[in-house]
Amino acid sequence: MKSKFRKHEPDFYILFSTIMLVFIGVIMVYSASSPKALLEFGDALYFFKRQFIWAILGLITMIVLMNIDYHIWKKHSTLIYVFTIILGLLIFTPLGIELKGARRWLNLGFTTFMPSDAIKLGSIIFFASFLENKKEKVSSLKDGLIPAFLVIGLSTGLVYLQKDLSTSITVAGTMLSMYFIAGMPYYVFIISGVLATIFIRVAIYSEGNEYRLERIKSFRDPFADKLGDGYQIVQSLYALGSGGLFGVGLGKSKQKFFYIPEAYNDFIFSIIGEELGLVGTTFILALYAIIIFRAFNVAKNSNDKFAFFVSCGIGSLIAIQAFMNIAVVTSSIPPTGINLPFISSGGTSLIFYLASIGILLNISRYTKIGGSKKNEHNS
Repeated sequence: MKSKFRKHEPDFYILFSTIMLVFIGVIMVYSASSPKALLEFGDALYFFKRQFIWAILGLITMIVLMNIDYHIWKKHSTLIYVFTIILGLLIFTPLGIELKGARRWLNLGFTTFMPSDAIKLGSIIFFASFLENKKEKVSSLKDGLIPAFLVIGLSTGLVYLQKDLSTSITVAGTMLSMYFIAGMPYYVFIISGVLATIFIRVAIYSEGNEYRLERIKSFRDPFADKLGDGYQIVQSLYALGSGGLFGVGLGKSKQKFFYIPEAYNDFIFSIIGEELGLVGTTFILALYAIIIFRAFNVAKNSNDKFAFFVSCGIGSLIAIQAFMNIAVVTSSIPPTGINLPFISSGGTSLIFYLASIGILLNISRYTKIGGSKKNEHNS
C-alpha cells in the first residue's frame, strides 16, 4: 500500500498533553501566587485570573492555528522574521521598559509584551524555510554555513542585548539543533560548542555582569551563603525535598509564603514538587516527554522539509527551555531567569508556546498515514 498524505485529525497526544500542562499551570499559579497576590493586591485570585485569561486566549490561538494550513508560514517566513526582529529592536525605543534590572519588555499600555518569545517562534519558521531552500547546500561554506550562522547570530544576539543570557542560549540551542538535524558537519557542531562555551564564559566574567558570576559561585555551594546568593536555590531544594513521594497536598506549600521569590514563575516547579511530590513532578515530566517525542514523530512523518524542520524546532525549543528551568530549580545548572513552558505565570510566553503547538498540530494533520514506515519528504 502506498503511503498517503491527506488531512486527518491532529495528534491527540500532543493536544491532550498540552491542555493538561496548561490546566496544571493555571491551578499551580493560583496556589503559588495567592500569598503574594493577597498581600500586594488584596486579592488572592489576582494572578490566577490573569493566567486564566491568558490561558483561554492561548488555547483559542492554538485552535485557530491548528486549522490554518502551515504552508502559509513558509510563504511569509521572511516577513514574519523581519517583524519579530523589529519587535526586538523596539525594546531600545521609548516603548521598551526595564523591569527587574533588565530591559526585555514593551509597554503596550494595557499590558506588557516580551519580544523574545516572538523571536523564538519567528526564528524557527524562518530558519526552517532557509534550511529547506538550501537542501544539499546546508554544509557548504558560502551557501550554507555563513548565512546560517548569520541568522543564528542575529536572533541570538538581539535577545542577548536584552541582558537575557538564558533565553539567548535557548534560541541558539534550538536553531543549532535544527541545523544539526539538517546536516551540519560534525566538526562545525564541535566548533560551535567550543565557541558557545567561550561566549558564555565571556558573558559571565565580563565587566558589568558580576551578578552572573555570583550565580556561578552560589551554584557551586548554595548552602555556603544560604541567606545570600544561595537563598533561592536552597529554598527551592527545601521545597522539593519536603514534598517527598506524594507531596504535602495541593495548596499546602509553606515555601510559597515568601520564602521562594518568583514562586509562581521561574520556580513554580519547586512548588509543584512540594505540593504534589515526586509523583506530581514525574507526571509533569512525562507530559513534556510526550510532547517532545510526538513532535519529532510528526517531523519524521511530515509532508515536506519545511514541516519537518518546524516540527523539530518546536520540539527542540520546548525540550531545551523545560530542561533549563527544571535544571535550575533542582540546582543542576547555575540559576537563570527562564520560565517553565505552559506552566509558569506569564501571558506572552503562554500565548506563543500555544501558538507553536497550534502550528505543530496543523502539521500533524498532514502527516503520513498507512503504508511504508520509511520516511519520505517532498521537495
